[in-house]
Amino acid sequence: MDNNSASFGRLSVVMPVYNEEKSILKIIEQVLARPEVGELIAVNDGSTDKSYEVLLTLKDNPKIKILNQEKNKGKGAAIIRGFAEATKDFVIIQDADFEYNPEDYAKVLAPLIADKADVVYGSRFMATPGIVRFFAHEMGNKVLTFCSNFFSDIHLSDMETCYKCFKREVIQNLILTSNRFGIEVELTAKLAKFREIRIWEEPISYNPRGYCDGKKITWRDGVAAFWHILNFNVFTSKEASIKKAWKDVLK
Repeated sequence: MDNNSASFGRLSVVMPVYNEEKSILKIIEQVLARPEVGELIAVNDGSTDKSYEVLLTLKDNPKIKILNQEKNKGKGAAIIRGFAEATKDFVIIQDADFEYNPEDYAKVLAPLIADKADVVYGSRFMATPGIVRFFAHEMGNKVLTFCSNFFSDIHLSDMETCYKCFKREVIQNLILTSNRFGIEVELTAKLAKFREIRIWEEPISYNPRGYCDGKKITWRDGVAAFWHILNFNVFTSKEASIKKAWKDVLK
């Protein structure tokens, strides 16, 4: 059985949505065009534009589950809610813009399908071709990744990547609390505490957008990430990180 047939319909895509009315229909079209996708869980996070209204035009599509948070709670809160609703074998995060390309799903899923990994990070920094990136943003990501690696004792090239793909039983066993962009740090720190969790990296494409295009993460989130790195790696126990022992989850 080839990888395409082995992955058909087995992926839950969790998409946090906040003020993305211009891009939401096109990115959903790209997501649903992928044969790996079995369901799309779109979580409207208190958008103040017409994003939710646009999503509702798709409510009759059986592959799409639309959730609404009337007040903006943050990307982390939207992702956590989406994780809880996932029903397929694997779960990936997809931003509601064009920075990440759904054509990379097959590449990211391959180690999971082959049972070489329990979690796969799609890395933007593993010598993949693409448009020239913003120096300050990329260096900021690399500094945060370095600090995360130092405290978690795992060697990632891109801790802040959106494309994190999980076995469903793995992501639904984590206790997650971060409402904003600290979710990226929290996911990594809590997974890294357990050596039985196999984490894999795959190179992916990346098309960065600027703040004029709607990018939402700011330098304040970068500063906050240093606290999250300390908090979740140093001050958070294993017991506070998971719901059940991994031996009862990983069959």
